[in-house]
Amino acid sequence: MKNEKPNSIPDIDVEVRPEVVAGLPGASSRVHRILSKAGIDSDRLSILNLGRPTKLTKYQTPQWVYRMAVGYFLWLVMYILEHFGVVLPIYLNALFSLFVGLMIIQVACQVLVMTTERFAARMRWTHYVAGTAAEILSTLPEIVVIAFLVPVSPLTAFLVAMVTIYNNALVFSIYSYFLPHNQQGKFLMPKPITDSGSKILIAGGVIGLVLGLSMLTFSLDGHPKHSFEAIDLFVLAVLMLSIFAVYIYKLLNDLEEEEEEVHATLELTEDEIELRQELVFKYVEKSSLPFIFFLLVLGILGSFLGGERVAEFATLTIDGLGFSGVVAAIILAGFAGMSEYVILWTSHRKKEYGIALANAFGGIAQVLFLIVPFTLIAIAYYQSFVNPNHPDLPIMFSVPNILLLIFLFPTLHTLASLLQNNHTMDILDTVIMVSIVSLLLLLLVTYGDALS
Repeated sequence: MKNEKPNSIPDIDVEVRPEVVAGLPGASSRVHRILSKAGIDSDRLSILNLGRPTKLTKYQTPQWVYRMAVGYFLWLVMYILEHFGVVLPIYLNALFSLFVGLMIIQVACQVLVMTTERFAARMRWTHYVAGTAAEILSTLPEIVVIAFLVPVSPLTAFLVAMVTIYNNALVFSIYSYFLPHNQQGKFLMPKPITDSGSKILIAGGVIGLVLGLSMLTFSLDGHPKHSFEAIDLFVLAVLMLSIFAVYIYKLLNDLEEEEEEVHATLELTEDEIELRQELVFKYVEKSSLPFIFFLLVLGILGSFLGGERVAEFATLTIDGLGFSGVVAAIILAGFAGMSEYVILWTSHRKKEYGIALANAFGGIAQVLFLIVPFTLIAIAYYQSFVNPNHPDLPIMFSVPNILLLIFLFPTLHTLASLLQNNHTMDILDTVIMVSIVSLLLLLLVTYGDALS
């Protein structure tokens, strides 16, 4: 498969006014001073380059093609072995299933992000719409994994979604400490993220606290309600998805207003605004709609094949190796966000700190208000129409479930408080976050079975 030629967008040269590239590499200090006088910190602008750098286009075949081919081949080998009754030791089968599933999912996530970028470039979307859409679409592999896990163990699916929130909060806290800092020892985040992001963190923490305390109260002796009914899960999911929809609307609206303020301050012409937008997609390759659709199919197929393997790993560890649902969920959650972590590391190596940071922070908000609601809806559907007699159903008001929900408040409230000054973590902030999450995971691993 050959790469198509990149967009024919001119490199930044003397004919392009420095104002056009404000927020992108190449902007002059004069532009920074102009924006600062208007109250805009150019270091915090959310504008960024999408796509692959030019230096990587020298390869005739993208590296992800080889990784996807290897992943599909290994999946086919495992399928053939199972079809012909070749039985591997359980622990080997579990490890191979996890490895193959994660390998395929990671590439599928990369392909889905690339699909979004190419479609956005073709449709002339703005950079903030393209970036937000790419982040949401990149959660598809996680959604597919949850869909495969629910029939195996609804409780494990719920635990995986919840534990992933804490893992992503931990990754964000640790990663942000290693970002390049300014003179005050901070790495300033894009203003729309700190404004909307802090609010959604507070909302998530409060929802967790309310649910956890309600479950704790209902679990007392004498109260008839000790579990979630399907309708409870559905209503809760709808409420959380409503918050997520408004959050995305406000985030996009704030990003648009920020960009318009830059245009007005720098007095950009219509042509310069258009060129500024094109520079965002400078490294995104032009593609036809059929080819973009082909990439989308590859990404979706990878999500399903990888999700099937991960679900097989869950089945083998719970039923074959005798792992508890809590332990299996923590193991799976540790790998569930692997695709996001790969994107984060790749972006960081290319010094695309804005992309990496947005991906790290988005992993918290999207799992909490997109993945978790989907998990609740999937469990509610399975409980109502497929197998209401599953041993895991209904989802009980157990101590591990209560802990996972109640701990959302101190975790997310602390994170939101630390972000109030519009910066990421320093060493003390990072240690605080690591301690909170580690305490929860330690309680679950040590006493999870006894507390169930």
